[in-house]
Amino acid sequence: MARVSPSQSGVFNTEADQRVERFTESVSFDRRLYAVDISGSIAHAQMLADVGVLTAEEAGQIETTLLAIKAEIDAGDFEFQQSLEDVHMNIEKQLVDRLGDVGRKLHTGRSRNDQIATDTRLWVREAIDAIDERLETLQRAFVGRCDADAEILLPAYTHLQRAQPVLAPHYWLAYVEKLARDRTRLADCRRRVNICSLGTAALAGTTLPINRHNVAQRLGFEDVARNSLDVSSDRDYLLEFAFCLTLIAEHLSTWADEWVLWSTVEFNFIKLPQQFCTGSSIMPQKINPDVCELVRGKSARVIGNLQSLLVLVKGLPLAYNRDLQEDKEPLFDSYDTVSACLELAAPIVAGAELKVESIRSRLDRGFLDATTLMEHLIKLGTPQRTAHHQIGALVKQAMEADCRLADLPLEAFQALNPSLDESVYDVLGVDKAVAAFQSYGSTAPSEVKKQVRYWKEQLNLD
Repeated sequence: MARVSPSQSGVFNTEADQRVERFTESVSFDRRLYAVDISGSIAHAQMLADVGVLTAEEAGQIETTLLAIKAEIDAGDFEFQQSLEDVHMNIEKQLVDRLGDVGRKLHTGRSRNDQIATDTRLWVREAIDAIDERLETLQRAFVGRCDADAEILLPAYTHLQRAQPVLAPHYWLAYVEKLARDRTRLADCRRRVNICSLGTAALAGTTLPINRHNVAQRLGFEDVARNSLDVSSDRDYLLEFAFCLTLIAEHLSTWADEWVLWSTVEFNFIKLPQQFCTGSSIMPQKINPDVCELVRGKSARVIGNLQSLLVLVKGLPLAYNRDLQEDKEPLFDSYDTVSACLELAAPIVAGAELKVESIRSRLDRGFLDATTLMEHLIKLGTPQRTAHHQIGALVKQAMEADCRLADLPLEAFQALNPSLDESVYDVLGVDKAVAAFQSYGSTAPSEVKKQVRYWKEQLNLD
């Protein structure tokens, strides 16, 4: 973050060039840290009073004044000055203007380096909790569809080619699982974020008798950073959070891309809520899935932000370097982007309608029951590779006859495998194919019901 300006330091004999002020300022974007900065400063002041560096009265004055400054910022009545470079100096300047020497005592035993590390940890901790809440809301939207869609079959794809039939809830729960992994990654990341940096000062610590564990406890941190030199350069927690956001954006992009395809006339699987679509400036019939397209497109920004952060910290010598000021904008942008995408994804998922008749009318296309038929042969003792070849030959016959596998005469099946009898038709057709599944985690109706119950319990959706 920003250093002390020439006017605030006795070592300089000239003022900074105004172009340098414009180039180095960060208050235009780091002002959003004001609440956590004030929380950290109040905890620091209270600790200084506990160890006797400040009097209880001085700490009380600092806390009261900082809370008044926060109220002014909340209300939009606080004027941030670019000449003061960052949010920290803007707040400290106001504190000093109002309290004089008492305000000047606040920065005792800390540096801007550990201050900003603490602020960003506090901010990221809150951001993780907010993103987790929105992920849970999206999970609830998917699980909330499962009962109403319980009997609906969908074609599942590999290589964007029809593969096997699945129950619609099985599809929805696939996204719930992805979001669950996102949430566990965030929870794991939060453990490493929730470490207190304050009190390590510039890089070597301080000779003053501060109590870092006291500050950590006041701010709700689980532990304190053990190495002061590491604190000044550490941005691992920030990069890890950006990575978690990137994976969330990737999952949202996959979902959005799929539903863009599904909403086309060619697929005609789903009707998106019109309040989340837009029209065309020239074509009056258009109902465009713009929100889903932008969710897909905005993932590129989040991916790019992660790459920027990775390159930013590459090769920086210990400890603090001004380069690290550049970590805030990509961090904030990734958070804002993913948060906005999640906010819109949940109501889209909840409000979309599957076009059941359109889906059903074409379920018999693509030989979705071929794999189930192959496994029927395996159960009768045919080796898998042999069964695979035989069913491929049957599919070829059906393609040439322009019919379903279920429409082939029994003679066609028996010509390839004499062990087959009328029971072969018990596994043909998408409904029978789905009913034949048995394995845990499969699209078997009984398994899907178990998984729906499981997620309802996990998300308190009884």
